[in-house]
Amino acid sequence: MAFDLDMIKKVYNNYGPRIEAARKVVGKPLTLTEKILYAHLWEGNATQAHERGITYVDFAPDRVAMQDATAQMALLQFMQAGRPTVAVPSTVHCDHLIQAKVGADEDLATANTQNKEVYDFLASVSNKYGIGFWKPGAGIIHQVVLENYAFPGGMMIGTDSHTPNAGGLGMIAIGVGGADACDVMAGLAWELKFPKLIGVKLTGKLSGWASAKDVILKVAGILTVKGGTGAIVEYFGEGARSLSATGKGTICNMGAEIGATTSVFGYDEKIAIYLKGTERAEIASLADEIKEHLTGDDEVYANPHNYFDQVIEIDLSTLEPHINGPFTPDMAWPLSQFAAAVKENGWPQLLEVGLIGSCTNSSYEDISRAASIAQQAVDKKLVSKAEFTITPGSELVRYTVERDGFLSTFENMGGVVLANACGPCIGQWARHSDDPTRKNSIITSFNRNFKSRNDGNPNTHAFVASPELVTAMTIAGDLAFNPMTDTLTNSAGEQVKLEEPQGLEMPIKGFAVEDAGYQAPAEDGSKVSVIVDEKSARLQLLDPFKAWEGTDITGLKLLIKAKGKCTTDHISMAGPWLKFRGHLDNISNNMLIGATNFFNDKADTVKNQLNGEYGPVPATARAYKAEGIGSIVVGDENYGEGSSREHAAMEPRHLGVRAILVKSFARIHETNLKKQGMLALTFADANDYDKIREDDAIDITGLNDFAPAKPLSIVLHHIDGTTDTFNVNHTYNEQQIEWFKAGGALNIIRMNQ
Repeated sequence: MAFDLDMIKKVYNNYGPRIEAARKVVGKPLTLTEKILYAHLWEGNATQAHERGITYVDFAPDRVAMQDATAQMALLQFMQAGRPTVAVPSTVHCDHLIQAKVGADEDLATANTQNKEVYDFLASVSNKYGIGFWKPGAGIIHQVVLENYAFPGGMMIGTDSHTPNAGGLGMIAIGVGGADACDVMAGLAWELKFPKLIGVKLTGKLSGWASAKDVILKVAGILTVKGGTGAIVEYFGEGARSLSATGKGTICNMGAEIGATTSVFGYDEKIAIYLKGTERAEIASLADEIKEHLTGDDEVYANPHNYFDQVIEIDLSTLEPHINGPFTPDMAWPLSQFAAAVKENGWPQLLEVGLIGSCTNSSYEDISRAASIAQQAVDKKLVSKAEFTITPGSELVRYTVERDGFLSTFENMGGVVLANACGPCIGQWARHSDDPTRKNSIITSFNRNFKSRNDGNPNTHAFVASPELVTAMTIAGDLAFNPMTDTLTNSAGEQVKLEEPQGLEMPIKGFAVEDAGYQAPAEDGSKVSVIVDEKSARLQLLDPFKAWEGTDITGLKLLIKAKGKCTTDHISMAGPWLKFRGHLDNISNNMLIGATNFFNDKADTVKNQLNGEYGPVPATARAYKAEGIGSIVVGDENYGEGSSREHAAMEPRHLGVRAILVKSFARIHETNLKKQGMLALTFADANDYDKIREDDAIDITGLNDFAPAKPLSIVLHHIDGTTDTFNVNHTYNEQQIEWFKAGGALNIIRMNQ
């Protein structure tokens, strides 16, 4: 469980020489982001990264973190690589498969029974290959990483889109697919398009109801869900230094919702305090020795417009609490405007459930501030009008806040404490509803609120806010309630007003825990057997995908022309499908079932060109595959936004889809497609999307001359005998083209072992 101090010393020893080498190449002051990236270049090659946002660059991450849902496929892939142990420190965290139904103890016991074969597999494969294993109930991956492994100036990749949470401790932490994690664990370089830079200057200091969550809610409103695509967001200024380390983590965590590659804060006293409070004083001492390298140069912050591609300024002293939603995390509403928005838009004003916790907001500070509101409810004789759930982020936090009385405060208010797991945030929640067809509203302190995400109900209007604001709104049971100005009627008929939340960044008595839930791997894993039942419905050993046939790809059937937003939740739903994350064939039965078909505005209903009948997307793809016919998926803007799950790329590959053609891609999903040997293509002219008809057969030409920056061509064969031809673009470099030709990156890894 202990952090790897020798690894951190090695990283810090490289900082000075590598940053000075980078200065000679770049010839200008450096941002914090650039310093960390240059310090982690594969073999220190600074010239490779000179043209920002253009060049693909090889990096050497310090560690890998995987959550249980995505770790299954990542480790099944790693098993094919032929290595005896992982090349960098790696961990697995069992947080996604625990469904919230009743309460922490019963839900955890149920999960241990229902998911036993998955947990046994993950524990055994971790034991064999030198991977640290965090048992079910230990906590949510990002909170556990923040408490144990994140360190200033480090670089980590994780198989979850909210891996950037570790940016709160000054780490470049990036969400990736399992194939990327497999590469790094196999000792290969990790490739990233060198990012653009967005600087967020924070001035002033938070007060009253405003919290760190409101910073990112406001930023999301400014940048939208794709405004950060291809960029790293760097926070700086006196306001940044005033935020707690866990508050910084909240901001970085939800940076995934603006499409950012990651977000990061510079090393400061708040981070040092958190490191010392989580028994990592040695890291703080090492960081102090090179602190000039763990923040941007003075000139950068004095004149940020000269060094960032975009600069945003926020005054924390005047920042108003925000509520974002519904259905998208970038619809930002200052609290003073929210009640009017609820009424003008006809959103259900009655609030049915409030939920706090998750990887975004489950720190000691978050829980203590929310508990101060809950205690007021008890003291002022207020009865909560909505259901209330609390999800601690880790066993360390849960044990400590229970010791300090916060959990009993929530329970006295009528709250239910759930297991230390993702739960409702990812749809692992047995929602209590008397009518699932009724439009309804919930409010959470989570990060995402896409339609159907939290409870599988498209009629649920989900809103996102800080834990303390969620708690206050839950007490009121009314979306139009403003705790800063409004009063509530208590059980005695009196009008009472909630006072500003109070909290502590760190526990006065320090953190405490009896069993954090960590299991160390065997010192010698050569004799350890990996547990996989051949008859299992949940685990399936992988077979390599076939290599490219060496010709243009012709005669593809249009599988679906997706209309509008198509996230990874639309492509590969979570919720009940999580149990199949280790079985590629079974989970492929959810492929694109959430996407809207352009031609009939229905989900999971597409035309099968073999018989002219309409049916589910997966079944139609299987019908084409059975006949040896490839297919193609067409999509809209920002296709594949959301979670990092590589299943959204592997499922189409498995079911015979050869290419995804869209107006634009979300970063992680585009990379995942490339890793699996798929063609990820974009329209050179977005209007060509309109040329694609339901019965088209489609050719992809120019593949014999497939080369970086060289367009390919699409030929549409319409059922009336006419054709349309147009160019499509791609972002493949030489290495990625080799992945395509080999049938996937993993095939190349295997050949090179």
